[in-house]
Amino acid sequence: MTGKNILITGGFGAGKSTLIRRLLEQTDRPVWGFVTEKAPADERGLHSIYIHPAAQTAGERVYTAENRVGIGNTEGQKVYLNVFNSLGVQFLSGFPQDGIVVMDELGFMEARADRFTRKVLEVLDSGIPVLAAVRAQRGVPFLNQVRRHPKSALFTIIPGNRSAIFAMTGALLRQTLHAAQQEGYTCQI
Repeated sequence: MTGKNILITGGFGAGKSTLIRRLLEQTDRPVWGFVTEKAPADERGLHSIYIHPAAQTAGERVYTAENRVGIGNTEGQKVYLNVFNSLGVQFLSGFPQDGIVVMDELGFMEARADRFTRKVLEVLDSGIPVLAAVRAQRGVPFLNQVRRHPKSALFTIIPGNRSAIFAMTGALLRQTLHAAQQEGYTCQI
């Protein structure tokens, strides 16, 4: 494949998810994969984090124990690895090969979810175009492996380079989608 997966890293609030949404607005390809979303804190100060299919709009999303991947506050977190290993794997499986896979976002919480992390690496290897937000944390072997993936281009976004990163990733996405179309999406997930 001449195109590459597009991995976007940066600090909290740098604009990784916004950049992915803007890039997706430029294509009519079907979207697969997942997004994670942090809910507002409850009365005890705890934030729940949920995983949703990437194709769902914000209005279609549900927030239940079945799709909650974690809960925590500044004092600690509880991670539900079984949700990553079931729903997360499901969202990265069985999709047609004519779209774009979104992984928004990959972080430290799922680093010990073995089935999920293997599936993420399998999708990155597949040749199907991927747009992924990747936490900037160092010292997490899974995230380090994702950031160094040989079929991926890594872009670091900061407030001062958002426009330039958008232009570069937009051009790479167009090139990747064209190359994948020329190759006929011969990969299978």
